[in-house]
Amino acid sequence: MKTEELIRVLVADGGRPVVPIDQALLRALGLGAIASIALFRLLLHPRADLAQAIYSLPFLFKLTFAVLVAVGATLFLSEAARPLPPHRWLRLLILAPLLLALGVIVELKSEPATAWAAHLIGHNAPHCLALIPLLSLPPLVCLFAALRQGAPMHPMLAGATAGLVSGGVGALLYALVCPDDSPLFVATWYSIAIAIVTSAAAYVGKRILRW
Repeated sequence: MKTEELIRVLVADGGRPVVPIDQALLRALGLGAIASIALFRLLLHPRADLAQAIYSLPFLFKLTFAVLVAVGATLFLSEAARPLPPHRWLRLLILAPLLLALGVIVELKSEPATAWAAHLIGHNAPHCLALIPLLSLPPLVCLFAALRQGAPMHPMLAGATAGLVSGGVGALLYALVCPDDSPLFVATWYSIAIAIVTSAAAYVGKRILRW
């Protein structure tokens, strides 16, 4: 490229409005969440006892876990998208696992050992492993598009964090369908499903978020 051509390109690029990365990520997450809700309404239906379930502690525990995953990872993602070491919001990522561990401990102490296996296996493990990644896909695609506007120091970490955000959104929506409210079930199958999304996103992020 000739010098004059390069100057013209730089001037044209400099004239474009710059959208702060935080704003771009929030827009992407909002758009992806709307698309996930549309997909949810197209393919699934809320559980029949949802009106009663919202007063149940296990059901609220499940929703809280998913919200903590999504919110904690969203705050961390705003740092991971920058060319600086991310650390300020890192501690928030531990809140969801801590809540999960607490829920499992309470269930193991309150339920007889003979019931543990049934709670863990549940009734919808295959659906959980399939539907959480599916519902996570729209926000993940939108977040990757926004991350391309950033300059993450660690592309793999940024991709994994986007996957964690999306996995939290997918888990939150799937929780409205899933009749399995046991913390043991959530700790096993929800965690595996979110881990699948996070691992895949880390792999993709390492390749397409380089700069």
